[in-house]
Amino acid sequence: MNLRLLNAFVTLAKKGNYADAARALFVSQPALTKQINLLESQINISLFSRGRSGTTLTPAGRRLLSEAEKVIGQARLFLLHAEQITKGSAGNLAVGFGLSSFYLAPHCIAEFRRRFPQVDISLTDLPSTQQYALLQSDELQVGFVRVPPAVPLDYLPLFKDRLVLVTPQETANSVADWLKNHPLLRLHTERGRGLNVQIDRFLHDNALFASSTQLADDIHTIVALVVAGIGVALLPESVMHIAPPGLHIIALNGESVSWQMGIAWNGRTEDIIRDNFIAAVKAGKRFSAQ
Repeated sequence: MNLRLLNAFVTLAKKGNYADAARALFVSQPALTKQINLLESQINISLFSRGRSGTTLTPAGRRLLSEAEKVIGQARLFLLHAEQITKGSAGNLAVGFGLSSFYLAPHCIAEFRRRFPQVDISLTDLPSTQQYALLQSDELQVGFVRVPPAVPLDYLPLFKDRLVLVTPQETANSVADWLKNHPLLRLHTERGRGLNVQIDRFLHDNALFASSTQLADDIHTIVALVVAGIGVALLPESVMHIAPPGLHIIALNGESVSWQMGIAWNGRTEDIIRDNFIAAVKAGKRFSAQ
């Protein structure tokens, strides 16, 4: 159905005469007459009757008017939605995050949603290695990951995270003492591959050894086990934002205790929503507090 013809029909019905309707549509009266005649011929229904009092709707025209208005309204909503998508203010955004961005990623998303409330956002907790693969296949649009990525991706460094030793209480024990007398709580490799590599590097570079280890499925379980006095943990300092009070945090030194965190994306794919998110992260600068 030609929307221009429907608009002519609705405008003429509201104005009640061809002269006023033609002026409202910025067309000549003969052009408007042709449009109405063409619409009537397409639907095989007479929509208007002319009399001394002007142009009036036929009974069939009155019944079709509301439907024509609905179609025009839906078309306008469609064009508005298309414009929002073109500008990146509506659509979907799939974001990945990991241990070091437990605090940063949700805050960046909250700020983005205030600016773009029509964008539907999914947030998935994944190790950096899994995010790299999903970013390359465009299953994720943005990932909060270790940077630089191990695969060809665009990225933006945001902050430097570092290992800390988390213990159940404050004592004069050294790091070596804690590791000698308490199990080292760690994530399973498939969940914390990057963190485990960082821990192993730190232990090796400082000639430290864990007397025993205990594996857990997630960071919350590790924190709970530390609180319970089951063991100690080497965790990203950024995770302490979500840790309960009462834990003791021991700062560590050395080149192998820190790594760079940021966001990564597949720059080979055009994505205005993703680009708007990246711009919002840059503008927000929430990472400066890390």
